[in-house]
Amino acid sequence: MEGGTLLVRLNRYLSMCGVASRRKADQLILEGRVKVNGLVVKGLGWRIDPQRDIVEVDGKEVKPPKYRYIVLYKPCCYLTALGKVKDGKRTLEELIRDIPERVYPAGRLDYNAEGLLLLTNDGELANRVMHPRFKLPKTYLVWVQSRVSKETLEEMKRGARLEDGFARPDSVRLIRHEADKSLLEVVFHEGRKHIVKRFMAHFGHKVLKLKRTAIGPVRLGNLKPGHWRELTPSELKALRKALRLEDGKPA
Repeated sequence: MEGGTLLVRLNRYLSMCGVASRRKADQLILEGRVKVNGLVVKGLGWRIDPQRDIVEVDGKEVKPPKYRYIVLYKPCCYLTALGKVKDGKRTLEELIRDIPERVYPAGRLDYNAEGLLLLTNDGELANRVMHPRFKLPKTYLVWVQSRVSKETLEEMKRGARLEDGFARPDSVRLIRHEADKSLLEVVFHEGRKHIVKRFMAHFGHKVLKLKRTAIGPVRLGNLKPGHWRELTPSELKALRKALRLEDGKPA
């Protein structure tokens, strides 16, 4: 803070603008591709006044976009990707055509999985949602083949060693049995690839259906497949708090 002006680190500002992560922004600075008020900046740790200074990357001025925070119910059989249909598979593009800003998924869901996706153009928040350091819990409803016994459920709570390391859910509970299948609620704060499916397979239970119902304090609620909504102010505040963001601004 200088003379009542809030100064922001240049790499953080570039991240806020959606240009790159802070680490990649540092690389852009060192490569001499960033200018502040017409002058090339090559020193890390540079601070700017977002209200007055003009920042350019590769000769183009960059500014923070109008941030959008979207909850999308991804239906089954959609790729967590943007752009045109890929290999005959539909993408999220057709579900968010009416959003003028370019938003991106903060994380992913498997092609056959459904449920909550967060989409945003706030690069700092998206990075924190995906980074394991912040331990943001993700909640899933999982239908698995055959009945899960009490003994197996207790083993699941203790965790299991998978091929890429030990995995233990934050919580797991049996909701009900139905014929020869079981419905579980499972919470993981890590996002290793196919972790829920691989975890269940370790105990001999094939996943039949997977639905994510919450990411941290943000819940899917009554949203219908293929539909989206804005995060409420209270949800956004709670999410920022969980991600250790100050006053809604990247820390």
